Amino acid sequence: MPRSTTLTEDAYRSLRRDILRGHWKPQEPLRMHQLSDRYGMGQSPLREALSRLQAERLVVLMPLKGFTVAPLSPAEMWDAINFRILLETEALRLSIRDGGDGWEGAIVAALHSLVLQAKRVEETGTEADQDEFETRHHDFHRALIAACHSPRMLEQFDRLYAECERYRLPTMARTAPMRRDVQGEHRAIAEAALARDAGRACDLLAGHYRATAERVEAQFREMAAV
Repeated sequence: MPRSTTLTEDAYRSLRRDILRGHWKPQEPLRMHQLSDRYGMGQSPLREALSRLQAERLVVLMPLKGFTVAPLSPAEMWDAINFRILLETEALRLSIRDGGDGWEGAIVAALHSLVLQAKRVEETGTEADQDEFETRHHDFHRALIAACHSPRMLEQFDRLYAECERYRLPTMARTAPMRRDVQGEHRAIAEAALARDAGRACDLLAGHYRATAERVEAQFREMAAV
């Protein structure tokens, strides 16, 4: 792989991670000299990375001002969540219809891996463990729809996942412990999918996403009241 391609990918992954984790705040200008200092690379790979992030709606290009972090709002969040539900429930239906033994095995493995990592996060709470949890969380939700046989659906899944995680991660860190059994929700979705009960699986998946969105919306209200 050419070095320029590697640098661009490194810049993209680093910037994306920092935006999702809230290091770069909503509507904060992304100045090239600051980015170069933080990530230790020149402007060319950073500009290419920013263009990719713009396509994912994580940054915006402001006339005469350059790139800034995309704003956050409850309306934007619900738009992303509702579109995600439409997309993923259809992809899940297709996967339940067409998925074979490999699809089922991948769901079982992804769920087991996710639950194990969730326990580690509860025990240690280190940043590295949290990062690994987020990777496994993504892998589980993608495994559910992996047999939809639509590259476009899977591509949109990755983009919507990032948009929604940008809301979930920073706000979850500022709220009291959840009274939901989130891993229980994951297990129930997986069990319904493996039982080929498309209606129940899709209802559980939609409810799972809406419950998280409602929690984030409540955090928006709390922040507005301060």
